[in-house]
Amino acid sequence: MGGSLGGLAAGLALKALGHDTTILERNPKPLLQDQGAGIVAGDDTLDFFARYNRCDRPVAIISHGRQYLDREGNIVHREEMEQSTTSWDLAYYLMRANYDGLKSAYCEVPGPVAGHGKAVHTHDRNVTDIKEEPSNHGTGGVRVFWQTSKGEAGSLHADIVVGADGPSSTIRNIVQPNTERRYAGYCALRGTLLEASASEPTRAVLRERLTFFHRPGVQVLTYLIPGEDGAVAPGKRYINFVYYANFPPGSAELEEIMTDRDGRRRAITMPPGMISASAWEKQRGLARARLPPQFAEVVCGAAKPFVQAITDVLSPEHEYWGGKVVLLGDALAGFRPHTVASTSQAAFDAMIFADYLAGKVSREEWKRETLGFARWIHKRGVDMGEHSQFMDLPLEDHIHDRNVASRPRQEEVYPEWATKF
Repeated sequence: MGGSLGGLAAGLALKALGHDTTILERNPKPLLQDQGAGIVAGDDTLDFFARYNRCDRPVAIISHGRQYLDREGNIVHREEMEQSTTSWDLAYYLMRANYDGLKSAYCEVPGPVAGHGKAVHTHDRNVTDIKEEPSNHGTGGVRVFWQTSKGEAGSLHADIVVGADGPSSTIRNIVQPNTERRYAGYCALRGTLLEASASEPTRAVLRERLTFFHRPGVQVLTYLIPGEDGAVAPGKRYINFVYYANFPPGSAELEEIMTDRDGRRRAITMPPGMISASAWEKQRGLARARLPPQFAEVVCGAAKPFVQAITDVLSPEHEYWGGKVVLLGDALAGFRPHTVASTSQAAFDAMIFADYLAGKVSREEWKRETLGFARWIHKRGVDMGEHSQFMDLPLEDHIHDRNVASRPRQEEVYPEWATKF
């Protein structure tokens, strides 16, 4: 369930094992809207594309370090390392090309592979319920019930249901109904600026480096991502920004930023280009007053900014009904963006689940690694958010948090509580 990156990751991994898969996506349109979002592509994300992507084109842009600015825009700390960044839309279209052969300007569709399973991607399928039922082979299965936006209803049988339908997962709400998604008290203002549209001084500072600024209640970062149709040539790339600011629950400020230009109150995400003109103009003024000039230029120049209310959600388990229902990615644990791990979680969860089904890892290892990653990184995201938004800490503490968050998953040592099942 779920046709975004998590569902596509699961679909690709299972298809490669020879399983027939069907993705049910609730969105009534055949393509998900370009999210306009950047992704820090960690090792698991890159490993996933190396394993399953057969499109011959760059997946990401390589940056050569991280740096931190002061309020005047001076570089006050720099660290040398390589990090890869990409865009949500490039990842989506690459996955669709490899999963169900979707044609786009992003890449050529690769040919079929002998032994791969059938792949069906459906849209306008809002799952309303799932029920256990015996299968024709006597091993049991799950009946999935769905409804369209026009009121049409139907169902299909599955041997395994993979809930990869995001932090507000319908599947999780059915099998684990008391798990709540809660607002954390702040939002991420997000968007992009075409690299060629930025001033030369700003481009010179931000070019091919992840750049950060902290002050009490505020964090902002930028990095380069592929541009239109996945362009990676200098000048055609986008400068992506994530700008965290506090909006207390129930405050007039939160209501203003989450009420769109048509007067509709959005619950979690304000889509690109839907922020009311007055609300965004207010945020532009605050950006100029709060941020270093390079960041203010990028934020104020964004053509279609969007807003993401930061939330927390963590399911206590990921396997239900004797393994017939499995939660992956954000449906299992919705990480705060500070962790830069949401896409990596989806990729890792899909790969290790496929390895478990293929007999390459034991059930115990699958559960220990999946739950440990989910619980430990979820806690890290909460801690990073509290440090960033609600504590007045020295820059060295934020640098430490970022360095820890950038550590490869393979180097993590999970505490016992994180891997218990």
